[in-house]
Amino acid sequence: MKFPAHHSNSHTQVMISEVLKAKHSVRWVEPVINKDSTLSQAIMVCIEAKLSGMMVVDRGESNGDSSNAGSIHKTSQKCVGLLTSRDLLRIIAAGMKDGKSPEEILSMPVTEQMTPINQVIYARPNETIGMCRAIMGKLGIKCLPILSGSRVEGILTTRDLSDFYFDAQDKGGKKHYLANVSGRIGLTGASMADAPMFLTGHLALQHDPLYLNVGVAEYPHPYKFENGVGGNRRDYGFSKDLSSDPAMSEDAYFIKEVELLDESGENLQKLLYMAVADGVGSWREYGVDPRDFSHRLMEECENVLDEASAKCHLSKADNKDSCRMLSPAELLAKSYEKTKAANIIGSSTVCVCLFDSVHHQLHFSNIGDSGIIVLRHIDSDVAGALRRDKTTPRVDRKSDLRVAFVSQQQLKSFNHPFQMGWTGEEIDDPNTSFKRASESCTSSVHILRGDIIIMATDGLFDNVDVEDIAAIALDWEQKHKFIDEKGRSGRNKRWASENSLTNLSAEAIPSLADTLCQKARENSLDSSLDSPFALLAKDNDIMWSGGMPDDCTVIAMHVVGRPPVAEPLS
Repeated sequence: MKFPAHHSNSHTQVMISEVLKAKHSVRWVEPVINKDSTLSQAIMVCIEAKLSGMMVVDRGESNGDSSNAGSIHKTSQKCVGLLTSRDLLRIIAAGMKDGKSPEEILSMPVTEQMTPINQVIYARPNETIGMCRAIMGKLGIKCLPILSGSRVEGILTTRDLSDFYFDAQDKGGKKHYLANVSGRIGLTGASMADAPMFLTGHLALQHDPLYLNVGVAEYPHPYKFENGVGGNRRDYGFSKDLSSDPAMSEDAYFIKEVELLDESGENLQKLLYMAVADGVGSWREYGVDPRDFSHRLMEECENVLDEASAKCHLSKADNKDSCRMLSPAELLAKSYEKTKAANIIGSSTVCVCLFDSVHHQLHFSNIGDSGIIVLRHIDSDVAGALRRDKTTPRVDRKSDLRVAFVSQQQLKSFNHPFQMGWTGEEIDDPNTSFKRASESCTSSVHILRGDIIIMATDGLFDNVDVEDIAAIALDWEQKHKFIDEKGRSGRNKRWASENSLTNLSAEAIPSLADTLCQKARENSLDSSLDSPFALLAKDNDIMWSGGMPDDCTVIAMHVVGRPPVAEPLS
């Protein structure tokens, strides 16, 4: 992808602090390890926290696990060295060459193997991308520590620079999956931890719970009739119109709030789960109703959650493990096993998410071409700003609603998504389109108050461009005065005055889901429109014009600072 020259020049002059803000607003893991740690602990931290490098620090009196790299410590800490993933490999290889046992290698202290701080090349947050890129290129290094005095602000990698340069649409969705990732299996992401100190102001509400107001709309295929789906408007015209009956949709969904044990295993926490599933229509050729599998899979998700929640409320729970918080992938795996045990034939794409209100995280697992986008009002100097267009440099943009995240989709080829399914017998074929929950694209997104989250089947994303989805969401916000001409500053003042509008949000959010579904149907029937599906088809040498008629399910979520309050009885 090419950009105008002025974009490239502006990009090199952006301060590194902006790159770190963008990086840490999506995923924060403190890249440090205590000097008392062993090589074994360093390897575990590197793997679990997905770090390419970590600073070795002297915390004085430790207030926790010496290997912990995921939280901010209140004790003062002094940087004493740097340890990278390449260092770890070099140390292991050298130890094996010297005839040391695995136990001897893994028990070595990191202070004996690190690069001492007086030999570490580092940068400061107020230096530019251009300067840091030049340093990294000159020295041939892939990670550069960013320090403010003795405080570790982060570690900059070449991937961070690339991620900062490209926006969410350049990395997520169908088009870039086909271009960059198609054929790969088991995409994984990472969960979030606490934010760094320089984001504390931006995430001031982090320690207070957040809540979701949720609305859903479900539209069947526009050519739906009693025995299937019309191939065109003419076929559809001779049949009974069922295109307005949600029960006829091959899509399915669930939304459920439950109480489960938190990560400590001691306290009950309210958790909100939801999912969308899109039944694969080609099963009609085999006499199978595509609705069967998708609807049963969603029902079993609810059953699994009900069972776990019920165990939590028993006074004598035999096994706390059976009522702990379930990750989306775990929930998907359990519900699939129940669906398979019932011998429900069929297949479905599916996206399951969990909203953790305490830690402000949205966890999700996705198989196929359903997905999630996160929309956020972000000024150009605030963490997480992503390009709105292809020509305006980040530093020159004004505040508006941005696409902060687009989930990666999974496709075997164009118009052939991976899916979860059951044929009646196990399939032992590495090239099958069926995937297990463990092979889902699994990730997490840090959520802020005011965010709008859209979870939908491909009926939306094939027919409505992501930028158009953002424009519809902005119109919805402005109509209900959640945002006005004063932008974020005006909204923050309203929040500070305790005027949250959460009840209005709860009443209005279903209309956003419905508007998006209506737009998807309208575009799907417009033969003159270059829909996202049509553009991607042409990129794959398939002539297609207009939209892509399909079922469409949208779950719209508005992140608020307090739950709706019941109106007093008159």
